[in-house]
Amino acid sequence: MGDHIEYVIEMLHITKEFPGIIANDDITLQLKKGEIHALLGENGAGKSTLMSVLFGLYQPEKGTILKDGTEVKINDPNDANALGIGMVHQHFKLIHNFTVLQNIILGVETTKYGFLKMDEARRKVVELSNRYGLMVDPDALISDITVGMQQRVEILKMLYRNNEILIFDEPTAVLTPQEIEELMKIMKELTAEGKSILFITHKLNEIKEVADSCTVLRKGKCINTIRVSDTSKEEMSEMMVGRKVDLKIEKSEILVGTPVLEVKKLVIAGKQGLKKAVNNVTFEVRKGEIVCVAGIDGNGQSELVYALTGLLPTEEGQIILNGEDITRLSVRRRNKSGMAHIPEDRHKDGLILDYTLQDNLILKKYYMPEFQKNGFLRFHRAEEYADKLIDQFDIRSGQGRQTETRSMSGGNQQKAIVAREIDANPEILIAVQPTRGLDVGAIEYIHKQLVAQRDEGKAILLVSLELDEVMNVSDRILVMYEGEIVANLNPKEITVNELGLYMAGSKRGEVV
Repeated sequence: MGDHIEYVIEMLHITKEFPGIIANDDITLQLKKGEIHALLGENGAGKSTLMSVLFGLYQPEKGTILKDGTEVKINDPNDANALGIGMVHQHFKLIHNFTVLQNIILGVETTKYGFLKMDEARRKVVELSNRYGLMVDPDALISDITVGMQQRVEILKMLYRNNEILIFDEPTAVLTPQEIEELMKIMKELTAEGKSILFITHKLNEIKEVADSCTVLRKGKCINTIRVSDTSKEEMSEMMVGRKVDLKIEKSEILVGTPVLEVKKLVIAGKQGLKKAVNNVTFEVRKGEIVCVAGIDGNGQSELVYALTGLLPTEEGQIILNGEDITRLSVRRRNKSGMAHIPEDRHKDGLILDYTLQDNLILKKYYMPEFQKNGFLRFHRAEEYADKLIDQFDIRSGQGRQTETRSMSGGNQQKAIVAREIDANPEILIAVQPTRGLDVGAIEYIHKQLVAQRDEGKAILLVSLELDEVMNVSDRILVMYEGEIVANLNPKEITVNELGLYMAGSKRGEVV
């Protein structure tokens, strides 16, 4: 027995290049059977690229892949599937108007005389769902189930195909704390059954919780592979970023000024005339404070933000910005009145992915005199402006301001939005999940930017699902539950567990 046999997958000396960038530079990764192996790195470190090579979405320029000690060629995802390799992508690949069952069997349908044999498929799906504690309803439409459930459908798709090697790409980016705990349990169940898991992440807590070993990538290179139990979070974050990272946020005492944003008795309709998405919500955000709206996903936070920023109409109530009623104003008028918005869905509402980085940076300014003359864009001005922001906010991309935004890593796309919105010098900055899916370096950076804005006396409304972020960054916490604000808390006076109780609706506070 050579020692190479104990690895179920070996990626040896993999190099993958794209125009202007070496995404994977001579990387070796070895996965043992039955282990959870984390792949840790900042955005743009090359983690997803490496996994896409293993899944057959990209062909490497150099390197070999071995399965159980034998070299294999993976030309496309069908080859990967045939080798027992499955992948749950960061952005799920589900068809929304299909049921759970239809999505699971898509592409591997069993037919008889040209008819789908659904009963057998359903039996297998229900059996798998029970065996791994996935609790999925096979007849639900994807459009009706939560993000956490959609992810379980993706996991079931892999199990239904008898995949042995499971790749999870940032699986917790979209989950609530409770769902993350459930997912960790499921991952351990899977490896207990002999499956092997590759787990892409940049969350150190999660690695500590579930992973056996961890390979750290930085700027396309493999820095180290370590045993998780022997390595501290501080050591891991330093390997990943290349310097010591402040995991705690330094903040001075707040000096609160006059109210900038006042929301009075706001009511927003729910979907299909069901109960109100936002019901009778009143609060204010003053100069020099970061007010955080916390809650489990789907309790009206998104609708509240859409209404504040002009993307959704309100049924009742008022939104007042610096004394001016903006309840009925257009998005552009709100921007001009001093509102900036870092949206929750950066692809849908934050960027135009087919535009260059430069175009995205001037999206909200192109019509202003400094950028246009007689209806024509003044390109040199736009270029100078874009370069200034790229430099100031350290936005990294293959071809600078000319990079097509779609090709940039998530963290750098997010930095582009943050740069554009903060540079607008707003009176109120509404930041929704501003660090979702980002790594410690980028998170630290964005938190510092938010605190700097607050210290300049700006008003900030932060909406976040990350409990660490809520507790660390905010000066005041408003908890939303089922469309209402159920608590107004001081983060210095409560624990994370108490916050969790308010969020779950099992505790209500005095809302002042």
